Amino acid sequence: MTPSKRLLDPVDRISEVLFGLIMALTFTGALSVAKAGEEEVREMLVGALGCNLAWGIVDGVMYVLSCLTESGMKLKALKAARRDDDPELARETIAGTLPPVVASVLQPAELESIRQRLRALPEPPRRVPLTRKDLLGAVAVMLLVFLSTFPVVIPFLFMEDARTALRTSNAIAIGLLFFGGFSYGHHAGMRRWLMGLAMVVIGILLVGMTIALGG
Repeated sequence: MTPSKRLLDPVDRISEVLFGLIMALTFTGALSVAKAGEEEVREMLVGALGCNLAWGIVDGVMYVLSCLTESGMKLKALKAARRDDDPELARETIAGTLPPVVASVLQPAELESIRQRLRALPEPPRRVPLTRKDLLGAVAVMLLVFLSTFPVVIPFLFMEDARTALRTSNAIAIGLLFFGGFSYGHHAGMRRWLMGLAMVVIGILLVGMTIALGG
């Protein structure tokens, strides 16, 4: 699958997994192992899974709205770039849609050439359609947020001792946070190991803040 056909780019996938992981950690981190019995562990598992499922659905809906908004802005820019009553404004619109570095090296004649090519395209649709890719992307977002819960709750399903399960869960979470930060660094062209360590610290701070605020 080529990058242009991916439902989510790598950074989006990493972000959704880290979001779901941090949400799950707010439940496991709030579990008191000194008082944890089967009922408390069961409530934690139900809460973590239910919370991430709910947030996955919310995030999926917001993803669809974001796609519609972005597509609408692109359609609006295309229509503005094709207008013939104000060529100067059309060229400014085209330049505004390009990366600043690219736009800065284009001459007015080159922008006009792009405008003429855009005018030669078929008439754009009047409104933005909701595509199959948008819906599949929303499902992918929901699944990423929900499934990211499992690595940190699986130890509680197979280990009878809550303290051991919590330590194992925390070790898995730290590893996943580090891997997420490492991947961020790779795609952003930053120091991968440093970003991995930074993501562990940031994740722990976010979890602690969420728990302290009653999340």
